[in-house]
Amino acid sequence: MSAPEENVKEVVREKYGQAALRARAGVGNSCCGGASALGDCADPITSNLYDSTQEGQVPELAMKASLGCGNPTALAELKAGEVVLDLGSGGGIDVILSAQRVGLTGKAYGLDMTDEMLAVAEENKRKSGLTNIEFLKGEIENIPLPDNSVDVIISNCVINLSGDKDRVLKEAFRVLKPGGRFAVSDVVVRGEVPEEIRKSMELWVGCVAGALGDTEYLSKLTAAGFEKAEIEPTREYTLEDARTFLASEGLNVDALAQKIDGTFISGFIRATKPTRTCCAPGCC
Repeated sequence: MSAPEENVKEVVREKYGQAALRARAGVGNSCCGGASALGDCADPITSNLYDSTQEGQVPELAMKASLGCGNPTALAELKAGEVVLDLGSGGGIDVILSAQRVGLTGKAYGLDMTDEMLAVAEENKRKSGLTNIEFLKGEIENIPLPDNSVDVIISNCVINLSGDKDRVLKEAFRVLKPGGRFAVSDVVVRGEVPEEIRKSMELWVGCVAGALGDTEYLSKLTAAGFEKAEIEPTREYTLEDARTFLASEGLNVDALAQKIDGTFISGFIRATKPTRTCCAPGCC
């Protein structure tokens, strides 16, 4: 593992460990693991992602520990009996919602590398009373599950934090069954953005610089073996959303308006693992 990749991983581990401790203390979190100045999940990235019905289906601690940028369980079209894996499952909110959707004949795995978040997730599992949930400790670049063992992979604003996204997507492809679905929410960049703005905006929307461009994301999915890759925008981050943050970074916010508005988005990224792979000469 390269030094920059390891540095990113340690920063993410520290930030999300702190976020888990804050959640247990009853303090709201912003998307970057910082305490929310406006209360629980009040920033424009993490707020209003789950409807009141879904909020009532999970323990309060799961909502406080939520740091996502989307709602993959609402868009993944989960079916009874399916096996679901949440990459970077945090406090377990999407795992709990998934477990309810797939029912007792299905199963929901959550994978996280942060001990503090896993402790929160296990507490939420106990409070939920669900028996078809299993939380795993590990890294999304090295998924501790066998080949062809999962029907659906979900994730909520986590893949953008990885220092080796190609590895993440290859691992996702490996553990999915033929015909399995990749259905994640993530931060995506549309168009060209000056480097200093990109870094500042990514610090705001994703904690660590690393959000992929939309065409790059789709290309990486194809390179990993997926087909039918597409991105559905679910939320645009406007200049007004980022104004306070960018001003605190010493940037001239008004001068950046045309370069920022709508460039950073939350998107729902879909792709499918082919039902069978090419095996005959020239078939591809």
